[in-house]
Amino acid sequence: MAISDLQLPADVVSHSLNTPTQLANTLAAEVADALRLAIAENGQATLVVSGGRSPVAFFEALARQQLQWANVLVSLADERWVPTTHADSNEGLVRRHLLQGPAAAARIFGLYFSAPSLDAAAEQADQALQDLPPIDVLVLGMGDDGHTASLFPGSPNLTEALALDTTRRCLPMLAPTVPHQRLTMTLPLLASARRTMLAIQGSSKLATLNQALQIDVPAQMPVSVFLQSPLEIYWCA
Repeated sequence: MAISDLQLPADVVSHSLNTPTQLANTLAAEVADALRLAIAENGQATLVVSGGRSPVAFFEALARQQLQWANVLVSLADERWVPTTHADSNEGLVRRHLLQGPAAAARIFGLYFSAPSLDAAAEQADQALQDLPPIDVLVLGMGDDGHTASLFPGSPNLTEALALDTTRRCLPMLAPTVPHQRLTMTLPLLASARRTMLAIQGSSKLATLNQALQIDVPAQMPVSVFLQSPLEIYWCA
């Protein structure tokens, strides 16, 4: 199966790349172009990214792009509730692989807060996100269970996180894998991005995406909520 075999909605554009390196470089170039446009229009640009292992090559490719990095703000679609110095921290990942060289001039808007509980940390992040500028570019990934950001199937707060009328910008979530405690931006905030890109690799992720296109209950595979909106998918086998 290739991504061209999927029955994608009209507002979803797909890009098929040959290798993971080509995917990372192509995505980095597209994101950089979008950030340059935002800077030209508004004097600044806001990029929201996801964590995990998959985006590392993309982060490193993006860091090599020529940009007015001092005018770029980087934030996170989701975070693991661990200190930023922890190996599992998404913010730590961004600092190690994206904010290097000239890209170190970019500012970062983290979601982690030290608090007595995950709920309290999410409330602090929610309040902080009031000051996040409009999102120019959102880059998402996807798990084999159909989750994106930290919108996990079966998580207690998923219904509220996917509600377009929720007043929350950030909610606590529970993942099926360690570390279980997560923070995620909610759908209204994520969906406000001017451009949304989804990066996936491999046949199993393509099969997951195909399954997400068929379901009628978004909570079963939360990535499906982004498949009905303008979206750019970057895929390689």
